[in-house]
Amino acid sequence: MGSINWLAVVAATVAMFAIGGIWFSRPLFFRQWQAAAGLSDEQLKARNMPQVFGITFVLTLVMAAMLAYFLSAPEMTVGLAVAYATAAGLGFAALGLGIIALFEARPLSYHLINGGYLTVGFAVMGLILGLWR
Repeated sequence: MGSINWLAVVAATVAMFAIGGIWFSRPLFFRQWQAAAGLSDEQLKARNMPQVFGITFVLTLVMAAMLAYFLSAPEMTVGLAVAYATAAGLGFAALGLGIIALFEARPLSYHLINGGYLTVGFAVMGLILGLWR
């Protein structure tokens, strides 16, 4: 395994965090996600959002670091990094979420919205980690 560029890990984290902000915004998928998740406006307002965002950032940082580790081979190219990261986002994260969504009897839209976010987010993290080695 090669070395990890920790600035790239932080940049990948910020990028995925920003994608989440856009993906789950009102102009895109917020209302559809809210309905699919079965959350009311009151339930969302009652949450400690600074805590949610803080923990989300830390968990995303860990995901980016793990991805960087798996993409750190010296022979890794940008194309391979994006392909492997997309495969991880779709094949592990999104499909794993799909299994949970099935057992929780969530609608297909819940899986598609969340799984889509994870797949796109991982692909962008792979691009950043592949470019900034």
